[in-house]
Amino acid sequence: MSQDLLMDYGVWTAAMVFAGLMGGFVAGLLGVGGGIVIVPILYFVLGGMGVDDDIRMKIAVATSLTTIVFTSLSSAGSHYRKGAVDFDLLKSWGVPIFIGVVVGTAIGGAVSGLVLTLVFAVVALLVALNMVLRAQSAPLRDGFPNRIVKAIAGFFVGSVSAMMGIGGGTLSVPILTAFGYDIRRAVGTAAAIGFIIAIPGTIGYAIAGWGEADLPAGSLGYVNLLALVALAPLTMLVAPLGARVAHNLQRRTLSYAFAAFLFVTSVRMFIDIWQGL
Repeated sequence: MSQDLLMDYGVWTAAMVFAGLMGGFVAGLLGVGGGIVIVPILYFVLGGMGVDDDIRMKIAVATSLTTIVFTSLSSAGSHYRKGAVDFDLLKSWGVPIFIGVVVGTAIGGAVSGLVLTLVFAVVALLVALNMVLRAQSAPLRDGFPNRIVKAIAGFFVGSVSAMMGIGGGTLSVPILTAFGYDIRRAVGTAAAIGFIIAIPGTIGYAIAGWGEADLPAGSLGYVNLLALVALAPLTMLVAPLGARVAHNLQRRTLSYAFAAFLFVTSVRMFIDIWQGL
């Protein structure tokens, strides 16, 4: 193995260790799935390493989904033991979410990285605004009005999550709580939904990126295996530390902190988009 290739592997692995430590801590601190944190960290780290703008968002999204395969199993198991997973909701939402993931992954693999960056920036901004404006709001109604609305909501969660590289909780929890679901069961069920999103999403992005030029070392399609090895254990290791810190802060403070993080991330991505145009 050449010295340049060894350096490539070394720099990339070090960058992913940093992303795993930061992503895990912030995810634990803010009480969210790692994807909404890991994707922007990967996106900016890849940019600093000089990875081509057209593929760095796809790598960030695909690799984030791969880590969710592992973290969602761990999280869902914990929520299941506390009786917080709504299996009736999971069964009724599973199919439209899966279909949405397939469609979202196909779109994500076909469009430019700029489009995926725009999707992430817009949704992150909307979620930030929702967290600030609806923090103390009452539910819109008690349950979904009908099966069609429920299926459309599931398809939306699956498709957009696949394009953003997240496990679905960032979108599904606000939707479920808006329709009267208990926050604990919404969060627990969202953890299980992450597995439904991550498996087909990972496979789809690996296929879509097969043979792509200029991928970082250790890539399988758009999925980077070196990043996976660093991110999966580190996020699971460091997240409890962030969670312990979070218990010393007020819940409203955490909500505003997460909203601020998403807002800054969104603005920074919009700047990149503007420069790319």
